[in-house]
Amino acid sequence: MRKMLLLLFSSFLCACSGYQTVTVTLPDGFAVRAQIADTPEKQEKGLMFVKNLPENEGMLFVFEQDEDQAFWMKNTLIDLDIIFIGSDKRVTAVAEQVPHSYTYTPDDQVAYALGYGQYVLELASKTAARHGVTEGAKLQFELTDDL
Repeated sequence: MRKMLLLLFSSFLCACSGYQTVTVTLPDGFAVRAQIADTPEKQEKGLMFVKNLPENEGMLFVFEQDEDQAFWMKNTLIDLDIIFIGSDKRVTAVAEQVPHSYTYTPDDQVAYALGYGQYVLELASKTAARHGVTEGAKLQFELTDDL
């Protein structure tokens, strides 16, 4: 019952956030409902101040093209897996269990991960390992043209 309430509450948060969502299917078929961060404003906010992230929810950051990413996190209250994905939707790098940073952390202590791709998927910690997300794995998701 508690898990059901948590899922409903987190779904409510996603639905009310103004973000579009997309289903990202991981290599073992596990489906993640990801909010889409496709503007600098949404990317800046990210999952800031989220304290609990269910395994089946995340955030997909969408950039214009494949590029090197210095993906940084500040004001993040949860540990995350950071998945870098190329334009062909193949995983280029996996940063598992990137530690959370803290509100008002000095810039030189912000948690970050390096990778390459057009997309970056943030998942709850240890989700990547549980669902077969490794370099070279192909993920499935469809984005609408109006992003």
